[in-house]
Amino acid sequence: MNKSILITGGAGFIGSNFIPYFLKKYNQYQIINLDLLSYAGNLENLKEIENHSRYKFIKGDICNRELVEFIFEEYDIKGVIHFAAESHVDNSIKDPGIFIQTNVNGTFTLIDVAYRYWMKEPFKYKTTYRNCRFHHISTDEVYGTLPDDSKELFTEKTPYAPNSPYSASKASSDFIVKAYNKTYGINTVISNCSNNYGPKQHNEKLIPTIIKRILENKPIPIYGDGGNVRDWLFVLDHCKGIDLIYHKAKNGETFNIGGNNERTNLQVVEKICSILDKEIPPKTVHSYKKLINFVEDRAGHDRRYAIDTSKLENELGWNVDESFETGITLTIKWYLTKNKERNNT
Repeated sequence: MNKSILITGGAGFIGSNFIPYFLKKYNQYQIINLDLLSYAGNLENLKEIENHSRYKFIKGDICNRELVEFIFEEYDIKGVIHFAAESHVDNSIKDPGIFIQTNVNGTFTLIDVAYRYWMKEPFKYKTTYRNCRFHHISTDEVYGTLPDDSKELFTEKTPYAPNSPYSASKASSDFIVKAYNKTYGINTVISNCSNNYGPKQHNEKLIPTIIKRILENKPIPIYGDGGNVRDWLFVLDHCKGIDLIYHKAKNGETFNIGGNNERTNLQVVEKICSILDKEIPPKTVHSYKKLINFVEDRAGHDRRYAIDTSKLENELGWNVDESFETGITLTIKWYLTKNKERNNT
């Protein structure tokens, strides 16, 4: 009999890469995908598995307790991998309320329903739910910012210091999960990831924006001086890390997942420009780098994120398969194929 796992936000960028990977690797799971299909969720991302016998999509809000309770009862949920979140920092600055609602209240609703469905009382699981686990997907942004002139890295022991409404809402959700682990004994793990990139990412994010602007021959907006540093993680490397943590991590553990690929925003843009200069030679400029346009910096823009992944590597044997060079090439090829398909329809 298949074990049902609830995946939230599975039509979003990371979730829609994770579900096909997970279904292909494991034949003992039925996946229930709960997604509100807000602007960042797209069922086109899951076209390849929409008719899969072990996959079920439900449109709905993680804040809807009645719906979440129904899903646990109807499908006898025995695990949760929680991706669903509002995640765009610019949007959190303009409208923080939706971030608090989804990321804080939504996470509380999910873990509280899981606790009440799986457990008799604090620290006592019902017999058939002893191995049920709640895996919360979070971000390195909860740690705040690092000096750009240091070699310092975020570790699992770095104190939380969120600087945006988005990162504050994710920090809050992390603490809710930690509290349910300590207070009620529910089996939880948390993973905090660096900036993801790869196929299926929403157009609002940096790398898809750069590619789209180049293809449209429009200015490429770069915040401030372009010197903000991020650690870039290829999405399938992230999926493999989540898989390992979900199956092998000890109860209550937190793991950081990063790509060991620190790049400034300007370096990322210039790399993409160089690749596309060769793939689709520009007609109006010598190089697409001429399209780079520096714009006013984002409010409270963290200067540098970088992750120490040694705990995940040493304890669970994880490592990246893609360097930034191979990953960005795969990503650009995917977007070029999609663009060609769009133009042919």
